[in-house]
Amino acid sequence: MRILLYNPDNGVTRNFMPHLWMFLLQALTPEGHEVVLIDGNAQPMDEAGIARFVREQNIGLVGIGAMTRMIAKAYRMADAIRAVGVPVVMGGPHVTEEADEALGRNGGPRHADAVALGEADETWPKIVEDAARGQLRDIYAPVDDFGQESKPSLKQYPAIPWDKINLDQFNLVPKMVKRTLQRISDGWGTFRIIPMESGRGCPYGCEFCTVTGFFGDSIRFRTNESVVNELLLLKARAKSEGGQIAVFFIDDNFAINIKRTKSLLRDIIAAGAQVHWVAQISANLLRDEELVDLIAASGGKWVFIGMESIDPTNLADVNKGFNKPGEYAAVLQRLAQRNVYAITSFIFGMDNDTVGVAERTLKEIRTWPAGLPIFGLLTPLPATPLYKRLEVAGRLTRPKHWQEFIPFAMAHTPLKMTIEEAHAEVRKGWANAYSPEAMAQAVDSLKDKPLGYRINIFIARMCFRGIYFPQMGPLAWLKLIYQNRRTISSLVKEGFSTWRGRPANPVANGSLQTGVGAT
Repeated sequence: MRILLYNPDNGVTRNFMPHLWMFLLQALTPEGHEVVLIDGNAQPMDEAGIARFVREQNIGLVGIGAMTRMIAKAYRMADAIRAVGVPVVMGGPHVTEEADEALGRNGGPRHADAVALGEADETWPKIVEDAARGQLRDIYAPVDDFGQESKPSLKQYPAIPWDKINLDQFNLVPKMVKRTLQRISDGWGTFRIIPMESGRGCPYGCEFCTVTGFFGDSIRFRTNESVVNELLLLKARAKSEGGQIAVFFIDDNFAINIKRTKSLLRDIIAAGAQVHWVAQISANLLRDEELVDLIAASGGKWVFIGMESIDPTNLADVNKGFNKPGEYAAVLQRLAQRNVYAITSFIFGMDNDTVGVAERTLKEIRTWPAGLPIFGLLTPLPATPLYKRLEVAGRLTRPKHWQEFIPFAMAHTPLKMTIEEAHAEVRKGWANAYSPEAMAQAVDSLKDKPLGYRINIFIARMCFRGIYFPQMGPLAWLKLIYQNRRTISSLVKEGFSTWRGRPANPVANGSLQTGVGAT
């Protein structure tokens, strides 16, 4: 049987990293079946296109995974596939919490023939076997012999054959500049950001987050050997095809067990398995100087930090009081001293936010080392404590907001400002943090660093700007390049001078060090 695993695009901006679940399920598929992968962010496809694809490719089963913000598109694609007679199984956090919605049991249309609840590591092989016999059940849940929910151990993690998987759709080097980059430096035929996980689960239970509900509060880890071997495989592939690789550890909190994380990073260094990597780590865990040393030595280039707010009252309200805004500057400086930089995430529209929250936050950001700030709105995701609290309080304005996804639009009424005012604060945050002036200042703040670091921050900011501002087409990019022409011109001139003056490999001498792992 031929199986298609499909992840829909979010309809706003293209992700720069494929989704791990597809590769993991491919590795877990029983022998005798062929698996095809399509990520909608890399291969845009509409309903007619996917229906045609499954017919022409003789697909016998389609698996669709999607987060809440992509679920409306996922349902439309599933409907198109089922209309041509091909069964669909859906899974992921949203479907786990809204299984009746996917199965049409809540009065709406049915979108899936079957749903996989929770982590599908152990249920996926059963789903494939049942589909091959034409005997799919409605619901597949990870339960033990006593009917209790079970979480898969990661000790026997499947080996993902990165050396054999076709990754052409995930090459981030545009065809128009590929030859130019290869002339400037060997090793730039491809650049890919690959997702990996070293552990699952988070004990923090932040009010707005789906992680603890989906993966649980008990942390499970892969063996160090398993992670190191996967890094070595990816590193060897990149070298063999003259390309670059970066890894995004998608663990919900990569350093949640500091002792274990230090052990893993030491093993990565000892094995020579360093690649540029990105990970999500809470600010409170980055107080540890030795941990930060090991992050830098093992290849860490960017750390995603969910700061959420500079207001301690807001943080306490959402059960994230372990974040201490007074420590943010020291944490970021500690990273920057080791040439590791931060993606800092902020949420506006929290209960203690008032008009001016964007400027207050920006004022703090301007005192920190250059990084990648991102701004969003407090969003009540289904089954989270936040959703339940707002529902009880009668504050939900769009209870089923995911059925018509509107990017950067609130689904509830804030306490101390209007919805429109909250939207304006997010616009101000993005507009000021990613203006040509702010881009130039970020580059200039690294003037004491090698040119590669300035190129890195500039490219990363150009890409991250696209999370909010539409820049998916060539015209949008040309406009953006024109707006930042002075900064680009300065970098190009310095790069040309460096290239002419240094016959050695620019990657080795630092002029093209990137580590653009988060772009």
